[in-house]
Amino acid sequence: MNGAGEPQGGTGQALDRVFHARADPTRRRILAILLPGPARVTDLARPFRMSLPAVSKHLKVLEEAGLVSPVVEGRVHRLTLRGDGLDTIDAWLRTFRAGSRPAEGATGPSPPAGRTDPS
Repeated sequence: MNGAGEPQGGTGQALDRVFHARADPTRRRILAILLPGPARVTDLARPFRMSLPAVSKHLKVLEEAGLVSPVVEGRVHRLTLRGDGLDTIDAWLRTFRAGSRPAEGATGPSPPAGRTDPS
């Protein structure tokens, strides 16, 4: 754990940005739309009932979290998925998975101090 109570490798601010970006249903849907491959910003905005500037704000949050990258070809702006943000989550989860494994030979969690019955 680091001084902020986070596991090493958690990169606190980066992790916060990724979780913040993934917390919004519009942004999760945008990421799902990008799964098959890059898409133009106007195509990403089409399924939503919001202005292009509003969608652009969501895209900026995703970009700052390392989840998407812009690709500009002349006047065409496309976005593509990036793994950086997901790598941040993976590193954070690995730390917790490693710390939550029972010691070799352990049969399960120990009961709280003072309790011996299974109830």
